[in-house]
Amino acid sequence: MPKLARTDRAAAILHDARVVSTMARVWDPLVRAFHWSLVLSFAVAWFSSHRSADIHQWAGFAAGGLILMRLLWGVMGTRYARFSQFVRHPVTILRYLGAILKGTEARYIGHNPAGGIMVVTLMVGMLTTATTGYMMTTDAYYGVDWVETAHSLAAHGMLALVLLHLAGVVLASVRHEENLVVAMVSGRKRKARPGDID
Repeated sequence: MPKLARTDRAAAILHDARVVSTMARVWDPLVRAFHWSLVLSFAVAWFSSHRSADIHQWAGFAAGGLILMRLLWGVMGTRYARFSQFVRHPVTILRYLGAILKGTEARYIGHNPAGGIMVVTLMVGMLTTATTGYMMTTDAYYGVDWVETAHSLAAHGMLALVLLHLAGVVLASVRHEENLVVAMVSGRKRKARPGDID
């Protein structure tokens, strides 16, 4: 190997080591797998709703199962996965939303208060959508108007929440100069700096 190529390779390794040393492990593999599997399940369920009842139902069952697994992991999981780490008092959430409007919100290593309440709301919405969808397949609730209406409202509400969630991710990424989509792939975020909240 030419000397220049070895030097370039060594410099790249040193650069990668410095980047890793500035990063903190935040999202564990199960949280990341849950997140992207739920994204896929919801997308498949949404786009198959008027095309294939079987695919739609299986995607809904998968989404419901993922939520149940995440509820368990929210109690027993790693630090940043636990509800106790990111579910905050309503007053704290309202203050954080006010700080967002002023552009003065703090950066959190885990979920910020707005992100935390969004996680909970998305989980409730998805579980409601999956449950009402399942009810529509049973003899007791098949063809019952209020169940179908509840399922439709929950599904459309989920779409609105997903769009709001994406807007929040973009805003936080820009404000804190951190790509949160990449963080949910790699599991790493920039380590806390002065003023950040761990």
